[in-house]
Amino acid sequence: MGVLRDAVSCTVTEERNGAFELEMVYPITGQHYSSLALRGLILAKPNPYGEAQYFRIYKISRPINGQVTVNAQHISYDLSGIPVGPCKALNAVDALQQLKSHAAVSCDYQFWTDIQTVADFAVAVPGSLRSLLGGVEGSVLDVYGGEYEWDNTTVKLHRQRGTDRGVTIRYGKNLTDLTQEESCAEVYTGVYPYWVDSDGNVTQITGNPVVNVPDGQYNFVRVLTLDVSQDIKEQPTAAQLRQAALDYISANKVGVPKVSLTLSFAQLEQTAEYADKALLERVCLCDTVHVQFAKLGVSADASCIKTVYDVLLERYDSVELGDVRSSL
Repeated sequence: MGVLRDAVSCTVTEERNGAFELEMVYPITGQHYSSLALRGLILAKPNPYGEAQYFRIYKISRPINGQVTVNAQHISYDLSGIPVGPCKALNAVDALQQLKSHAAVSCDYQFWTDIQTVADFAVAVPGSLRSLLGGVEGSVLDVYGGEYEWDNTTVKLHRQRGTDRGVTIRYGKNLTDLTQEESCAEVYTGVYPYWVDSDGNVTQITGNPVVNVPDGQYNFVRVLTLDVSQDIKEQPTAAQLRQAALDYISANKVGVPKVSLTLSFAQLEQTAEYADKALLERVCLCDTVHVQFAKLGVSADASCIKTVYDVLLERYDSVELGDVRSSL
């Protein structure tokens, strides 16, 4: 319809495997204001590096001081209105294709993944396509893991969407604010693996059934019970049970306290001083960055889990780092 050149503000917020929304403030006297309507589409860049994306309007506020607030969700949210019938798959590639082929209505979206994991995926009862991608138990994200990239009508499930570009956030350089929180609520000192057959008979490691966290030194004992029946089809040996426990410990870091870093930092890429080092200071969603703040004893790697991009100023308002989220 045209360019919304009179926008007062416009930001796009994207979270890792989470929300992807646009919020715009627009004057009622602005050009094309009358074209802003529910379910209309706004095209905007979500970050400094990606292609412009379509966002569908779902709410327009009442005018206040001659301005309205327009809220829109990424067009991929339309997948919530596409029902999918029961189906099964053996790997991530097949699972995405099965969701598309078993859609009860027309589905014009394309699906892509580089995840090669082999695992059973099943849709037992009909559900919305977007929820089956992630957000419910047994979803594609729940079974295969990964990080979603929503590219207009193409859904990309990356094994790892971000990368480590060597960016360091350091006090005195680009760190402007930092809050660190540690939680040991989900820390376990060991895992108790077991396997159950169809008759309810339990197989466990004889003697001491607990597999301790390797190299862990704790002044308490807290053991997690782990049912491996879904992952191991035949009755396992003690060695297989032990290996399954060690794999779980490694994959889920059950012996490590969760550390969340909420911080603000200057995007040096956007400054003249760092113009010739732009790629060294670029941070994108899902990237790994290195954080150093000696006064708080912080020296850790963290993932970029949320970005807020100012569409008008073409720069990030904020970037949030912390423990990655596991579901939509």
